[in-house]
Amino acid sequence: MSYQLGSPLPIGQWVSNGVNALTNNYASAFNAITAGVHFLIASLRNGLLAIPPLLFIALVAVLAVSLLGWRRKGAWGLALFSILGLLLVLNLGYWIALIDTLALVLASEIMVIVLGLPLGILGGRSEIADRILRPILDVMQTMPAFVYLVPAVIFFGLGLVPGAISTVIFALPPLIRLTTLGIRQVPAELVEAGNAFGATWWQMLIKIQLPNALPSIMAGVNQSIMLSLSMVVIAAMIGAGGLGNVVLEGITQLDVGKGFVGGLAVVILAIILDRLTQAIGKKKRSL
Repeated sequence: MSYQLGSPLPIGQWVSNGVNALTNNYASAFNAITAGVHFLIASLRNGLLAIPPLLFIALVAVLAVSLLGWRRKGAWGLALFSILGLLLVLNLGYWIALIDTLALVLASEIMVIVLGLPLGILGGRSEIADRILRPILDVMQTMPAFVYLVPAVIFFGLGLVPGAISTVIFALPPLIRLTTLGIRQVPAELVEAGNAFGATWWQMLIKIQLPNALPSIMAGVNQSIMLSLSMVVIAAMIGAGGLGNVVLEGITQLDVGKGFVGGLAVVILAIILDRLTQAIGKKKRSL
């Protein structure tokens, strides 16, 4: 038995009509976006693959020690974990898949920062903008991640680009929210002092608000990177490849071992990126 009040609204038809209108009228724009995003991902992938794996692992370990401080035990622990974890991935034969995933995550994060930081600043400085952004971000965060795949495939086809675009949409809200929060939590005394000294809105933003909001912004970057990695397997369903494809093959082939190994490689990459971004945020906070 089903219950229904009146005739159903043709919401699905409205959405389909809107998508069709966009694809018909703005195909050239979507093609340009596809080319630009593909170039970004390919450039990052080729650059990362140009580094020999052992040198790459050593650089990650050095970066961990330099960011956390060589006197801290946690720095050496992260360096050791990075070395052992990445050597394990290399030993299992999934190094190229890891680099593919890393390039996709980095490209997505670059786009998230380019889009999210200005919107977060706008929301932090304007109450009207914040009220407009808030319900949009609520929808973006509560919408099932699989829903983003449909329009991404329609607009950008299959492959890396729709995977990156859907990842950007999924990972964007935390950065916007935490940037807005950081701007709004800047002490009023500092803002009043800036106004008293005749600071312009640009000087107020660059010299007072952004430096004080930086820990919150870095927390947003960290959260968006983690959400990007959580989209790895989902994006593999539309041809994004990488470690997500390894997990997806394990699922489709009912190969528990392959799925576990692919998931383990994702976890290793996620822990390394999480600790490094947290270290950057703590270092900025202490300055």
